[in-house]
Amino acid sequence: MRKRTYARELALMALYQTDITKAPVEESLQIFWETHKVVAEVKEFATSLTVGTTENLKRIDEVISHYADNWELSRMAAVDRNILRLATYELLFLEEIPPKVSLNEAIDLAKKYGDQESGRFVNGILDQIGKMEKGLAEKTKNHTPKR
Repeated sequence: MRKRTYARELALMALYQTDITKAPVEESLQIFWETHKVVAEVKEFATSLTVGTTENLKRIDEVISHYADNWELSRMAAVDRNILRLATYELLFLEEIPPKVSLNEAIDLAKKYGDQESGRFVNGILDQIGKMEKGLAEKTKNHTPKR
């Protein structure tokens, strides 16, 4: 398994743990890393994904809620919710990662850890987020005001 793929898997586990226990992310990660020994590069990326996601959780949840028609975050399966959060963080905040990579990795996680419908559910929401939110960001970034 590729290092970044494995790091995303670990980040999902850490986010899930934090979501379920409601513990602060720092505390949750400390416990998590005591039981998951990995190479520094994997740990560093997984930690940055986990911390970045939790630090931007309010914005991420707003975006997911906007595109998850007829779905409340609290009613989603915890695994699906945290996959969506992780991937949305990548889509919105990590410009160096191509959106297609974030989307594909999230779908793979959903197929591996979610139920039978998770892959399609995650794909449907993230596809909308990727198209609309990235499009808005590009328009804003490339827009130069007229004088």
